[in-house]
Order: sequence, then C-alpha cells, then structure tokens
Amino acid sequence: MDDYLKVANSAIVWVLCGITVAIALGQAILYMRMAKKTAAKVQMPSEIPNKAFRIGLISAIGPALGVFIVMVGLMASIGGPMAWLRLSIIGAAATELTAASLGAQACGVELGGEGYTLTVMAVSWFVMALNGAGWLVVTGVATPALEKLREKMSGGDTVWLAVLSGACSLGIFGYLNVNEIIKGWGNAIASIAGAFCMVLLVKFIVPKCPKLLEYSLGIAMLFGMFCAIMYDIAVA
Repeated sequence: MDDYLKVANSAIVWVLCGITVAIALGQAILYMRMAKKTAAKVQMPSEIPNKAFRIGLISAIGPALGVFIVMVGLMASIGGPMAWLRLSIIGAAATELTAASLGAQACGVELGGEGYTLTVMAVSWFVMALNGAGWLVVTGVATPALEKLREKMSGGDTVWLAVLSGACSLGIFGYLNVNEIIKGWGNAIASIAGAFCMVLLVKFIVPKCPKLLEYSLGIAMLFGMFCAIMYDIAVA
C-alpha cells in the first residue's frame, strides 16, 4: 500500500494536477472579470454584483465543507493530488467517491483495502476521469443548442422565460433532494431542518434584519448539516 501512495503523492503528480487546478482557477477569475465588465457596460449599480458575489460566497460554505470531508477520505486511498484535482474541477464529492470505489471493485478489491495496488489505483483514476469527461463533453456540445431551445420555447416572452427557468430549477433541486432524502433519516432531517430554517429566516428574521437575507441560504444549509450531525450522534 505504501508503494502506490508514494507514487500517488509524488512531486510530478502534484505538478500535473496543479496545472489543471490552476486552469480551473484561471477560468473562474476570467469569468468574474467578464461579469464585472458586463455589469459596468449595462450600467448596473456596483452594489448589485458585489452583493451577488457575497451571497454566492456564503452559500458555498456548506457544500464546500462536505466536499472537503470527502477529499480527506479520498486522500488516504488515491493520494492527495488526485483527490484535490477531482474535487476542484468537478466538486461532486459523492460521485467521485463512487467512481473511485467502482474502479477498485472492478479489480475485485475495496477502495484503499487489502490488495489495493498501484494498478488498481490507476483503474480508479481512469474511472474517475472517464466519468468526469462525459459531463464535460455533453456540456460543451449541448449547451449552445439548449440555449437556442430555451429561447424558442419562450417565444421571446421574458416573463414566460423566467417562469420556465424557475420551474426547471425547482424540478431539478426537488429531484436531487428526493434522491438524498430516501437514503436515510440523517439526510431527511438535514433537508427538512434546512427548509424550516429558511422559512423561519425569510418570514420572521429577515424582515427585522434585512442584511441577513444574503446569508440566509448559507445559514439554512449549515443548520441542516448541524441537525443531521446531531441526529447521527444521538443514534450512534
């Protein structure tokens, strides 16, 4: 086991993974610059994009914590560089963990368990890369067509377009929530507690303290995670 981890954590792997992460970081910075220039071009007040950035930053804390926890676990099995790379460019912690596990199971062993050799780790890496490649290819090829389809369905009606986009978002997140809730009581409690906290904040607390509105999603997510952790501790 020590042999494959030496390779997985070698300097060359850190450098190669760092190049990809640097590209992703560069893309994020360029996107923020483009958004800032566009806001200035349309004469949008500076406080609006600044507020949106703060909301996104706070809302990302909850999901980032979950990704970080999975990354620590993956580091012990597939090495620090690859865990850092995969969860930096994809960010779907559960998916990456499943892909790595399926790669190991295809070789007849468990992820990081007895018999997990350098060859098996390479298979795990390949499955993770293949899984992520599918997302990137479909996104790159289908996104332009989807935008044209959305414009055609809206018929140029901006109000209907807003309703359509909102309904799609509700359907997507509702589907994702249902898939998580049915996995166990801990997930169900996290979802219910988070929703309850959001309603409580928006209906009763935010009217008295409007500045909390931009942090409400992040607070609700952290509250849901806290309730799920307390439940797991209680039943352990």
